[in-house]
Amino acid sequence: MESKFLLDPTGEHHPASRRQTARPKSLDGMTVGLLDIGKARGDVFLNRLAERLTERGITVKRYAKPTPSRLVATDTKQKITSEVQAAIIGLAD
Repeated sequence: MESKFLLDPTGEHHPASRRQTARPKSLDGMTVGLLDIGKARGDVFLNRLAERLTERGITVKRYAKPTPSRLVATDTKQKITSEVQAAIIGLAD
């Protein structure tokens, strides 16, 4: 797998180079985290996605940022990392 760069828009001068995590072949048997970043109608998208995943027997956990302009709190990132095997960030407008 080729190395890709993840750029963090928070203004760091020397962005860290990270390998992209391989996508799972299936979500079956996984717990999927849904992160609402607080944008308008993001909850509508994530509610529907949670419904569809649950219909397939996939466990869903929900997380949220307080507002779109704030970064995800470190404790929230750690919680997501420890509780789920895959995460989806909901964007909308």
